[in-house]
Amino acid sequence: MLTYNKPLPADDPLFAPFWAHAGANRLSVQCCNACDAIRFPPGPVCSECLSEDQGWEVVSGRGTLVSWVRFHRAYWSGFIQDLPYDVCLVQLAEGPLFVSNFARPLAAPKIGMPLRVVFEPVTEQFTLPKFVAD
Repeated sequence: MLTYNKPLPADDPLFAPFWAHAGANRLSVQCCNACDAIRFPPGPVCSECLSEDQGWEVVSGRGTLVSWVRFHRAYWSGFIQDLPYDVCLVQLAEGPLFVSNFARPLAAPKIGMPLRVVFEPVTEQFTLPKFVAD
C-alpha cells in the first residue's frame, strides 16, 4: 500500500473515467459524441453544443508549457518536504489546458518548451499525470 500525505481529488463520478485511464498510464480528455469537441476538465454537458452524450478519448500526452509557478511555501503540510515545488499549465497537443506538476524539478522551465506526460501512482486509487521535458 502506498503512503501519500498530499491532498487527493474528491470522489467525483464525472472524473472516474479519467482516473481509470490514468491508472493504466493513459492521459484522457472528455469528448462530445455529438460534435467531437474535446475538453478538460470534464462537464456534464458539452460546452459547445450542450449535448449530454459525453465520452472519453485517450490523447497523446504531449503538450507545450504555457505557464508555471514555483511554490516556496507549503499550503498543505504534505508539500513541506518538496519545497520548492512547481505547478505547470500545459496546453495539450489536442488543445485543452491541463494543470499539473513537473515529475522532477526543471532547472529552467521555458514557456513554449515541449513536454510529455508520465504517470506517478500515489495510492491504489490514484495515479497522477505529471510532465517532463520532451
